[in-house]
Amino acid sequence: MPEPLLRVKNLSARLGAAQLLFDIDFEANAGEVLVLVGRNGAGKSTTLKAIMGLARGVAGEVSFAGRTIVGLAPHTIARMGMGYVPEERRIFSGLTVAENLEVGRIPSRASVTDAPRWTIDGVCELFPKLNEMLDRPGGQMSGGEQQMLTIARTLMGNPRAILLDEPSEGLAPIVVERIAQSIQSLKREGLCVILSEQNLHFARAVADRAVVIERGAVTMGGTFREVEQRFETA
Repeated sequence: MPEPLLRVKNLSARLGAAQLLFDIDFEANAGEVLVLVGRNGAGKSTTLKAIMGLARGVAGEVSFAGRTIVGLAPHTIARMGMGYVPEERRIFSGLTVAENLEVGRIPSRASVTDAPRWTIDGVCELFPKLNEMLDRPGGQMSGGEQQMLTIARTLMGNPRAILLDEPSEGLAPIVVERIAQSIQSLKREGLCVILSEQNLHFARAVADRAVVIERGAVTMGGTFREVEQRFETA
């Protein structure tokens, strides 16, 4: 059986005297969607930031494609093939859609030979709406359109794994459905997708497995159905 693409073990994070994460453990594979579920403030976003090198006071073990990444700078982790879509989206509002996509482009890397080679045409096939607005400034897009652009821009870096922080939050149902379809497409491409999510309906539509985080600690994990059943009988 192949090694997990991402392995997280005993991951903790502190902010000053406050401990935010407590010994987080999970694994994720290529071609799999893993959802971190939990209430607002449970530690889901902090977990993603700790993996990506964006959190302070991080300890424990995180390995990606067989390499330890704890302590590495975010740009180094990105160049290894880890993509990150922040909750805040952070598009460049003064740049066009096409220019935003070009900002995210990273040339093919010999060290990431099995990553999909994304192009503007490719991401516009995933999100057809973007093809209609390549010349539109990012600041003139709706929230749902900006979310599509942020995911597409991250894909332009040709990641092997992608971290999505609350991708459905505040979006119209039709846009949420489009995002869910895109995540299933990424899974079929062989990407490892890890996302944090409060919307259980959305999580159910995309997840292979789920990890429940409460108060900065993992309380249960398994297939999404197994996790739901344990909730129902708790």
